[in-house]
Amino acid sequence: MRKRTKKQLSDDYEHNVSVLNKELRADKNFDIVEQEYHFGGKKMSFYAVDAFANDLVVSKIMENLSKLEENALSKDPLTRLEQRVTPLAELEREHDLDEITAQILSGQAALIVEGCSEALLMDVREYPVREPQEPDMERVARGAKDGFVETLVFNSGLIRRRVRDPSLVMESMRVGRRSKTDIVISYIDTVADPEIMRRLKKKINAIDIDGLPMAEKTVEEFLIKKNLAPFPQVRYTERPDTAAVHLLEGHVLILVDGSNVAMIVPTTYFHHLQHAEEYRQEPFVGFFLRWVRFLAVFASIFLLPVWFLIVDNDALGPDAWGFLGVEDDYNIPLFVQILIAEFGLQVLRMAAIHTPDALATALGLVAAILIGEIGVEAGVFTNEVVMYAAVSAMAGYSTPSYELGLSNVLIRIALTLAVGFFSLYGFMIVGLLIFVALVKTKILNTPYMWPFLPFNAKALADLLLRMPQPYKNFRPSFVHPLDQKRQARKR
Repeated sequence: MRKRTKKQLSDDYEHNVSVLNKELRADKNFDIVEQEYHFGGKKMSFYAVDAFANDLVVSKIMENLSKLEENALSKDPLTRLEQRVTPLAELEREHDLDEITAQILSGQAALIVEGCSEALLMDVREYPVREPQEPDMERVARGAKDGFVETLVFNSGLIRRRVRDPSLVMESMRVGRRSKTDIVISYIDTVADPEIMRRLKKKINAIDIDGLPMAEKTVEEFLIKKNLAPFPQVRYTERPDTAAVHLLEGHVLILVDGSNVAMIVPTTYFHHLQHAEEYRQEPFVGFFLRWVRFLAVFASIFLLPVWFLIVDNDALGPDAWGFLGVEDDYNIPLFVQILIAEFGLQVLRMAAIHTPDALATALGLVAAILIGEIGVEAGVFTNEVVMYAAVSAMAGYSTPSYELGLSNVLIRIALTLAVGFFSLYGFMIVGLLIFVALVKTKILNTPYMWPFLPFNAKALADLLLRMPQPYKNFRPSFVHPLDQKRQARKR
């Protein structure tokens, strides 16, 4: 890759304006504001992106500058300008042309002054942003109803509102030769493991790509070593309260500008099974909700393939399980029926995502009638296949993590294929391979199956029982926190 030479501003005002106009394509871009003024005896050019600039702040700045006397900028003009502008905007000086261009395109305004080899950057940004709303994927009956938006500065504010610790760090980085996307690594430097931070920063700095088309997902694929297993490698959340909880535990957040989710690292498999609702209720109620969720996720994976295995092998089940069989005759083999049903459910899921809200209910009714009743009457499906496929799909929606839900679908299909082709032996071999893949997976050198493997009794008890907060005295050990204690004393 050819290395770009570093370009800097000079004392030649006309040259600086010409070069910056060329870099920004000011004559071609309708949204690049370029205005030339004469204040305080000096010529100066103002640059900004129209959509990002706060008109009120810019107007006030220009009003203040217009009051400068004719020779007010004869000595040290940038310092005098800073004195005039400082109450209205954050200021910094910059002489590198590439950095000036990047900051203008990021929303800051730049002032090029005659006779100065530095530009004055003014933070006059007013990003277009939607109101924080409760995420559709992580709804709770009680609790905060705000969620992350697509603007980085607002997301960092939502986190700081919940964690007012001065040791909370929001470290900014930039990735993408062309997109120059802002990325923020958020962590509590008195809690988070410095080794994890070192590895993350090293990996992010090593990303050499023209842009981040899929935002946080592109970053994840550069950070986490991939394997063939479908399990989610990091946890995503749109809830600021969930992000704050993980920060206090010693995790690290990665926020990408233009994305409304926070990436949490490192995480384990069981983090994808937890939901904020469990901690908004009484501990025993939270324990009940958690186990309902555990059982539902387990059923979404194993119910359909295990039923198919029992029906396909009469010798496996006792006589009392006879009701599980298929009573009516069928023309299409059960194996094919199950595959068709799985395919239909995934098509329905994707169709629901792309269907306008006003038509979503109608889509569900049409799908239920066509796939269910008419499919059975036409002899394409048996009642049992429709029921077990529907229950498995419904149970899958109880998975808090969307990524884990998709992973569980693939595992269910893999187990079904194993039963269809190799019966019991196939089911056992594929199940063993999935378990081995889970055990061998590590995220940033963190065991994916902790606290089950390696075994940690206290952490496992907290995972299974939803312990009350006064009894959770220590942070999870697998993140290697600098400060292990969460409470000053045990109650």
